[in-house]
Amino acid sequence: MSSPSSDTPGYFDHARREIFPLLPEVCESVLELGCSSGATLRELKKERKVLRSLGVEFSSEAAERASEIFDRVLVESLDAFDFDERLETGEEFDLILALDVLEHLVDPWRVVRALSKRLSPRGVLIVSLPNIRHRSVIKDLVFRNEFNYADAGILDRTHLRFFVRKTAIELCECGGLVVTDCVTHKKLKKSRRLFSILTRGWSDDFYNQQFNLAARRRS
Repeated sequence: MSSPSSDTPGYFDHARREIFPLLPEVCESVLELGCSSGATLRELKKERKVLRSLGVEFSSEAAERASEIFDRVLVESLDAFDFDERLETGEEFDLILALDVLEHLVDPWRVVRALSKRLSPRGVLIVSLPNIRHRSVIKDLVFRNEFNYADAGILDRTHLRFFVRKTAIELCECGGLVVTDCVTHKKLKKSRRLFSILTRGWSDDFYNQQFNLAARRRS
């Protein structure tokens, strides 16, 4: 799934159920960056016991709605967010979500390093990032000499950082965590699976719009 624009109808109400296979068994404490109106946590609570939840959201309108689902919502830009100042000393979380968020930041590596310190020993950091290697981008760049920003999708005009599989994994591991899963929620069509076999998987990311990654503490 490519990230929609905040102007897209229903944007703040979209629950990211495709990341649920990556969830840890225990999600008693949850931190979500860019929590929108809280739709993902609302769905999560149907499947997991959540005892403590904190959301961070830039839009005051969305944050007000999210406050009905989260225990606490902080309205602030993540580029200016001071984790040590805004979170309690030693506060950790079983699940940290950063879905379609990090590509919008000036320094996502700083944020991931801060998040890595806040993950509980049993916790999982789940990140979703758009894939700049998608065929739609390559086709326009190579054959049309174009790299045009749009209102939504991989080339959303609010994206400041771009990633391929390797650099997406490196981002998630920059704070000392290890990526245990890097998947997409869409399977390759049958016609493309043969091409995948012939290229030994090298071509797969041409058809992947987004990476969903799960990272944990190193053993």
